[in-house]
Amino acid sequence: MEAKLKRIIKLITEYLNVRKPTKSDPAWKKRLENLQRKIGITFKNETLLQGALTHNSFLHRGETEIGFNSPFERMEFLGDSILGLVIAKELFTKFPEQQEGLLSKMKSQIVSEKYLALKALELELGEYIRMSPEEIRNGGKTRPSILSDAMEALICAIYLDAGMAKTTTFIKKIILTNFSHIISLEALTNFKSMLQEYSQSQYQVPPNYKVVSEEGPDHEKLFHVDVYVNGLLTGHGNGSSKKAAQQDAAKNACQRLKLC
Repeated sequence: MEAKLKRIIKLITEYLNVRKPTKSDPAWKKRLENLQRKIGITFKNETLLQGALTHNSFLHRGETEIGFNSPFERMEFLGDSILGLVIAKELFTKFPEQQEGLLSKMKSQIVSEKYLALKALELELGEYIRMSPEEIRNGGKTRPSILSDAMEALICAIYLDAGMAKTTTFIKKIILTNFSHIISLEALTNFKSMLQEYSQSQYQVPPNYKVVSEEGPDHEKLFHVDVYVNGLLTGHGNGSSKKAAQQDAAKNACQRLKLC
């Protein structure tokens, strides 16, 4: 594990340097120190934290080679899985009398883009993310898709640096605080989960989402998605990310099916 972690840190360092060292940013490093104090975690290797909070747009600017990928999305991938596991365990323990259906609904709301973005705003996480000037001008610091992804990447960084115990403590302290009230808000209704439950119970198959088209520059993409239930086109949706467009399509389908 030690050797694998060292290799991961080496790869992240290479990503951040982009073949030539980037100029030192004392102000950004100072903000990262403030963030560590805020969350009560001091990183042994700050490279992991830097990787989690360096958005792809920052590394795609200037002379960076085309097609270059930052560790941001890879860390988001692992952080999403870790978050799901911790949330499932906490809900299972906290609500011993509840059935699987309600637990699944609560979990899907807590790990949703909207919920994580709200928690990221509470933490002012957008102020710590390094991104391109263009992304900042286009509202990147408050964009739900970026904030939720950064939260998942941060969870990954904490896990790689400090282990599962500290990661669980962070999730319980930051993500689960006041969750019962927040997930009761209508805006957090997970229409994808609602549609999936309907489709599985009626036809024993999940809904099928298809990206019909996408338009706009990378920093301001708009995705158009169709959703099929039992092979029939049931809803259309749009969004600034594929996840958001799928959620919008699911909402449209649920309304047509009179599920909400």
